[in-house]
Amino acid sequence: MSASVSAAGPGPAPDSGPGPRVAPRQDPRLHWAVTLAVIVSAVVTVRPLGFDGRGLAVAALIAVNAVALLARHLSGSRLPPRAALLWLTLGVVAAAALIGTARTGSGYLFAYFLVGHIGYRLPLGQALSLAALAGLLCSGVLYFRLGPGHELLPWAVGLTVAVPVVAGILSRSRQRAVEALISSAESAERAARAEARTSVLIERARIARDVHDVLAHSLAGINMQLELADALLDTGDLEKVREANSKAHSLVRESLKQAQWTVHALREDSLPLLESLTAMVESSGHRDALTVTGAVHELPAQVTQNLLRIAQEALTNAARHAPGCGVRVELAFQAESTTLRIRNGPATATGKTTADADVGAGVGSGMGLIGMRERVALLGGTITAGPITEGHDRGGWQVEAVIPV
Repeated sequence: MSASVSAAGPGPAPDSGPGPRVAPRQDPRLHWAVTLAVIVSAVVTVRPLGFDGRGLAVAALIAVNAVALLARHLSGSRLPPRAALLWLTLGVVAAAALIGTARTGSGYLFAYFLVGHIGYRLPLGQALSLAALAGLLCSGVLYFRLGPGHELLPWAVGLTVAVPVVAGILSRSRQRAVEALISSAESAERAARAEARTSVLIERARIARDVHDVLAHSLAGINMQLELADALLDTGDLEKVREANSKAHSLVRESLKQAQWTVHALREDSLPLLESLTAMVESSGHRDALTVTGAVHELPAQVTQNLLRIAQEALTNAARHAPGCGVRVELAFQAESTTLRIRNGPATATGKTTADADVGAGVGSGMGLIGMRERVALLGGTITAGPITEGHDRGGWQVEAVIPV
């Protein structure tokens, strides 16, 4: 009566939730083949089998056991847990009854395969209880059929019938582990995709800021000088026209420098902070305006790039909104942070005509301060920008960015 049983059930795990992907299983055709082989074996070998008396009872029990075994292939979503418990209990009773009614044959295989599927389909407590019941029923009916003197065989059958529940439990545990791994992999994949999308958006914002810094500032300045030259043509003051034209050419050269800085930033090349900042301040027309304090040390490329962009924005705004003003730039290296401070005084009328004021009005994209705040936020720092209300530069403007080390 021993049998080599692949006891685990073929169907899906009983309480596996719906998901985008199903865990890999054995070929269901193999499970169907095993089920049909057990049923055919019982029909061929179990006796008596007929249309009256005991033979009819055996035929009815084979039919009931066949239906119970075929029901293994129903998915857990189609069969509620209580219905599954009832069906498997009735199947175990029918399998024990077939063992007790039939005289010969392989009808005991129904009990082995049903108990194996019990371990796969039912929760642990119910599975162990029902497996123990199956062992007791099968050994009991066999004992009463054989009578005294054959006690060892019923005991052996009872114990072996309950063993396949272990295989079913292990199969269910393996299935759940595979499903958990797949779910974890899918979650990791979704997180990676979300992170990649976020990185793309951050990079787009960064490029937009750099393009703004180069194009908006440079083109606005060039446009202002060309409009000034056009306005001065009517006055016949060729000297001032040449001056405006010369400033436009100077802005074009400066734009080329800014384009190079932007390429460096997009390629994440490291720029020399002090040299670049000094050149930027001097090109804006303010010599010896840079003051450096603290122990100078190399900063990360991203910090250097953003500090230069903030300085560029502040200097451009000073030239645009307070023409002729004095500018002071301070760079302070500290143990825990680096501070960049740009101060400018109020606008002066020196060297400025009415046409200058008309041309300068309204120039600018309005994105400068927003861009500076975004840059500092990406570095975990703070920025303050506002009018100066006291001191020598009263009426001017100050921008201060503090970047932690």
